[in-house]
Amino acid sequence: MIRAGQGVALLTIALLVVGVLMVNSTGLVVESTAPPIDHATVFLGAPAIHAMLAVAALAAGAYFPVRRLGESRRGLASLAPMLFLLGLVILLFAWVPSVGRSMNASSRWVELFGVRFQASELIKWTLPVLLAWWATRPGVDLRRFWKVLLPMLLLVGLVGVTIAIEDLGTAFLVVCVALLVLVAAGARLVHLLLLAPLGLLGLAAGVLAEPYRVQRLITFLDPYADPERSGWHIIQSLRAISGGGLFGRGLGAGEQKFDLVSDTTDFIFSIICEELGLLGAGLVIVAFASLIWCGLSILTRPSAARPGDGDGGEDPDRFLRLLGFGILFTVGGQALFNLLVATALIPTKGIALPLVSRGGTGWILTSLFLGLLISIDRTLSAPAAVRDGHPVPRGTDPGPLAGTVGQ
Repeated sequence: MIRAGQGVALLTIALLVVGVLMVNSTGLVVESTAPPIDHATVFLGAPAIHAMLAVAALAAGAYFPVRRLGESRRGLASLAPMLFLLGLVILLFAWVPSVGRSMNASSRWVELFGVRFQASELIKWTLPVLLAWWATRPGVDLRRFWKVLLPMLLLVGLVGVTIAIEDLGTAFLVVCVALLVLVAAGARLVHLLLLAPLGLLGLAAGVLAEPYRVQRLITFLDPYADPERSGWHIIQSLRAISGGGLFGRGLGAGEQKFDLVSDTTDFIFSIICEELGLLGAGLVIVAFASLIWCGLSILTRPSAARPGDGDGGEDPDRFLRLLGFGILFTVGGQALFNLLVATALIPTKGIALPLVSRGGTGWILTSLFLGLLISIDRTLSAPAAVRDGHPVPRGTDPGPLAGTVGQ
């Protein structure tokens, strides 16, 4: 039987392969007069190199001692707040003229050492890490609203507003994941519901602040009111989905990719539907669902940890489980939002399909944190000797991919 950690690794690699295949497929033209396909470009081009780096990041995350993220040793601060501060600094770099880059009239990008990536990409992953660390500190009780929960919510709101200035879709995802992590950590749902009107007002203000966001909402309600302009991309996306049939037109034979500007990012699922058909699109959805199921099976498995094993008396497994939930919520939420946008079930947002939509840093960071999920599996499955820092008897080390699915 395939183990849960093995399932996470195999599904991550499978989705990366689909990503390389589909990103390259958008550049293929299947015609008798078309130039021959350059296989070196397909297999050794930028998407393939990014995928190989992502697999390396997956392995690095799987072997990383994940509990170190929540520990403080020898007077050194924990890695969790340090990583969050790094993500926050990079987010603010988007407005620094020397490193910030503007694309499509939006300052969402940062270029450091010749590498360009979305400024919010790192904070998207490190905020759940920080919240999981904060919620598991000794004496922290999220049921105490004024002294504990409110400071966390203010931090989440500050990060959300900072991201929303340029990228409302990602801000919405980040805030949703943060709130889910807080609920999983023990926050009272009634406290969050009482603040829901304030959050909805903030979301409405974010939409009304930019005319193009208002237009996206109007277009979502009736894309055929202006089919040649504002409704163009949604209509082409729906045509691509409906035009693939059961088995699709074939790789490179899609037609709507010539009319979709974001065919390799926001609307890559539409191209998958057109070129691979209902069968191929269904397999991609099953892959994501299986990835989430494997992750949940890891995080809900009982462990042999003893209370107070962590530094300062905190429960180390609680931090690991919250961290794992944050990773799963981020991957699953991002995938869900992308699929809903492609099928015109929610207004258009600039959210990519994890591990599939084009994006080197996105693939690498997603794979790295999914690797941490494998490391969590290894840690929760480790014998007590490993937890106490003693050598592991031969034949008892579960390895980086330990953990049986469904246990």
